[in-house]
Amino acid sequence: MLLKKTKIVATVGPACNTYEKLLALVNEGVNVFRLNFSHGTHDQHHEVIQHIRRINDDFPFNIAILADLQGPKLRVGDIENGELDLKQDDEFYFTNEKVVGTLNNIYISYPAFHRDVRIGEKILLDDGKIEVLVTEITADNRVKVQVTTPGVLYPRKGVNLPDTKISLPSLTDKDLADLEFIIGENVDWIALSFVRKTEDIIDLRQRLKDRNSPAKIIAKIEMPEALEHLRDIIIASDAVMVARGDLGVELPLQQVPMVQKKIVRMCIHRAKPVIIATQMMESMLDRTRPNRSEITDVANAVLEGADALMLSAETATGKYPELVIRTMSSIITEVEKEETVYNKNLIPQKHSPSFLSDALCYNACEIAHEVNANALIGMTQSGYTGFMLSSYRPRSPLFVFTKTQTLVNQLSLSWGVQAFYYDKEESIDTIIADQIDLLKQKGLIKTGDVVINTGSMPIQEHLPTNMLKITKA
Repeated sequence: MLLKKTKIVATVGPACNTYEKLLALVNEGVNVFRLNFSHGTHDQHHEVIQHIRRINDDFPFNIAILADLQGPKLRVGDIENGELDLKQDDEFYFTNEKVVGTLNNIYISYPAFHRDVRIGEKILLDDGKIEVLVTEITADNRVKVQVTTPGVLYPRKGVNLPDTKISLPSLTDKDLADLEFIIGENVDWIALSFVRKTEDIIDLRQRLKDRNSPAKIIAKIEMPEALEHLRDIIIASDAVMVARGDLGVELPLQQVPMVQKKIVRMCIHRAKPVIIATQMMESMLDRTRPNRSEITDVANAVLEGADALMLSAETATGKYPELVIRTMSSIITEVEKEETVYNKNLIPQKHSPSFLSDALCYNACEIAHEVNANALIGMTQSGYTGFMLSSYRPRSPLFVFTKTQTLVNQLSLSWGVQAFYYDKEESIDTIIADQIDLLKQKGLIKTGDVVINTGSMPIQEHLPTNMLKITKA
């Protein structure tokens, strides 16, 4: 885990949901475990959370827990005989009445569907494998469609509406029930699915505030509407996930690579962790080696500057979850030998309200590069200094100290950061000496190493980062 800067997020499922299997994945390089609330019961998720907490207690790890809300995922209902062969130019109706699907009527889990869609809009089924076109909206609230790309439709497959502005709230009744459970479990990160505007983030943040939850919010970018408000969504959230699954269905396929690069670049410039997700190593679901294209995909995500790479079915239901993590870790460590991974062309923004502390963090990274520092140390109460130092992508090992226990795990998502709990508030000299001694004890630095420290003075006032010191350990 110490050899790589880019973090790995692994989705938990039947293939890895025991203590022993989770620990094996951590030993191969997992930094964050994702609980997908589209699947599993609260009891099952609770058991996994207990396993992860035990791993953090038993070993010197700070593994973060990410709860991923399902969001307003649209699906068709049951299908007669388990499948429906939709041929070119076939016509049928979508209805919000729960019926068993036939070539006449198919249920869709969207009560306002008939109000939101328009004639001429396209609808994609089963990740875009089937495409239909809206031809009529009837008086009895049914939507007539014509098949333009044929295929076999199976029960409960997903529905995407790339042309439609969906009126569904980001938090469904299921999400609200899941959120109550998640807040009670004190997880570190909550991913909000199908974010469309900043109000979605603001609503979730207020709910967390009302419950005194310290959880941080990840905005999942998977809708064209989100791209229209991308800057504001990034600013409003604590981190961002490029959810290429639905994004690749909602957008023309050829646009996804450049959208990914744009989101990563914007997140780095605003010191917000960014995750690249979906089908990174999907061929390893049942194979022991990835496709060459997947190796390149992982490598490019590292070169672009992603904070973390996420695995979904590969670890949740695949045959070789441990091998997948080992393979991804080896690709990351190889790519991170390249100088272009580090010291991104990023400077502090003068219009930023935190410009002075941003400038200090920037110069700390610059000095660390100039003197080839063996350690770059930051202190933080909110996490901001840790995220900011990380955003400059320093080559020197980055250690962040905080007296907020929740942040120790949350920072495990951030590029290059190793976080430690430290709650003393004596003199700045004592604090720096303690931090250096702790890193020596852990074998992370040795006597004579060059260390760059950032912090704030006076200590008791808890000001933004305002000091920098160079020390020989």
